[in-house]
Amino acid sequence: MEQYFVLVVDDEMEIRDAIEIYLKNEGITVLKAKDGIEALEILNEHQVHLIILDVMMPRLDGISATYKIREKKNIPIIILSAKSEDTDKILGLQVGADDYVTKPFNPMELVARVKSQLRRYVTFGTFEGVKKVINLNGLTLDQEAKEMTVHGEPVKLTPIEYKIVELLMTNAGRVFSINEIYERVWNEPGYNAENTVAVHIRKIREKIEIDAKNPRYLKVVWGIGYKMEK
Repeated sequence: MEQYFVLVVDDEMEIRDAIEIYLKNEGITVLKAKDGIEALEILNEHQVHLIILDVMMPRLDGISATYKIREKKNIPIIILSAKSEDTDKILGLQVGADDYVTKPFNPMELVARVKSQLRRYVTFGTFEGVKKVINLNGLTLDQEAKEMTVHGEPVKLTPIEYKIVELLMTNAGRVFSINEIYERVWNEPGYNAENTVAVHIRKIREKIEIDAKNPRYLKVVWGIGYKMEK
């Protein structure tokens, strides 16, 4: 069985310790930090497969820490936020988080989300019966290396972004509804998924399109969903 290391970053010791108890019960090793600066130091010294990151912290908050982490690493990040407003969730997703959980949270829901993200991080890019390398109008997706290039230039995708791109590229020309994208990528019912999917689509466009506002590859089909142009 593979050993996973999860970094829990929260300025409240009780929350760090509580999350550790639940994750340890799943055989997951937990590293802990009390703020974003300490988290960055741990990331430089230890292997980490996933980060649980609180938004409101001293010295370096969760949003700023996520931005800095994404400059070098693509490991999954789950944002913890005491606020339930969509704007806070969207901000976390915009800077590179893969998922979010609102405080107070159900510990078992958090554990389920952690396990889901770990599965995607370790195995993302595995769809049965598809080619190992997909070429599409200058876009190249190497499913074995889990890498993407645009006209030969490498593009860094988060695990969630990769899954969305892979889904659309392996089914080029087919339109997927927002709910269907969410269900296929997050493996959860796609209720109220519009903002979450839209943020990730926007981030992908910024990375693969010359003009994100007039996309050549990742197209919206109004009232239906999104597709990758053949």
